[in-house]
Amino acid sequence: MLPDQRYQRIRALLSNFQQVTTERIATDLEVSRETVRRDVAVLESLGELRRIYGGVKRVSPEPEAPLKERTKSQREEKRAIASVAAKLLLPGQTVFIDAGSTVSLLAEELASLRGLTVVTNSFDVALKLSIPDSQGQQRHSVHVLGGTPTASIAANYGATTVAEILRWRVDWAMLSPVGIAADQGASSYEHSEAEVARAMAGQARHTVILADYTKIGQRSRVGFCPVARIHQLITDKRARTLPALADLQHAGCSVVLA
Repeated sequence: MLPDQRYQRIRALLSNFQQVTTERIATDLEVSRETVRRDVAVLESLGELRRIYGGVKRVSPEPEAPLKERTKSQREEKRAIASVAAKLLLPGQTVFIDAGSTVSLLAEELASLRGLTVVTNSFDVALKLSIPDSQGQQRHSVHVLGGTPTASIAANYGATTVAEILRWRVDWAMLSPVGIAADQGASSYEHSEAEVARAMAGQARHTVILADYTKIGQRSRVGFCPVARIHQLITDKRARTLPALADLQHAGCSVVLA
């Protein structure tokens, strides 16, 4: 059995059990305990499990903090990322924007521009882009996707949201994940958030991921966009020396440092 196959079997065991003994893994994979120790050391280095006495323990990703709390962290980096992302958009284009602290700052950057069609599930993004100019004219055409409201994120999610996304074909999808890594791509903690982001990426000509340095190399529960489908990753300069960023570039991800 090849190493990657063994890793996958160990992941499968941990998806069903919170803890698994070394003996159980060795028996299931039909390998020696020494091989198990080497394999779990690799997986631990990737942050996928934690070694404990006699075996391993599943590492569960932490849910994101509420939006109000996230807007206070890495604000300068997120603002720089949003500024770079805004420059990609031209009047007359249509863009999906999901919900999150970084894309809320993107909405503030776009508020001074004109002529975009913005489709979003985020109440915060929609409100910021609906403020009229000094003459009372709307700068952009803003469409709020229907669905089930989630108070902590201030956005709509669910089957209705995804169904409405699938009626659109847009130029850009500007998405803010929980994490992005070379092997998983962009990911979210909640299935509902990942489903919306996946649908947006699938209906967009270009997908741009907005992620500050703390998200580089991080893997959350549900992947929604593999590296091969990412047109551009915009992150901040503090990510420059991260090995995980080099891994993303080696995987073919186009990276812009804000």
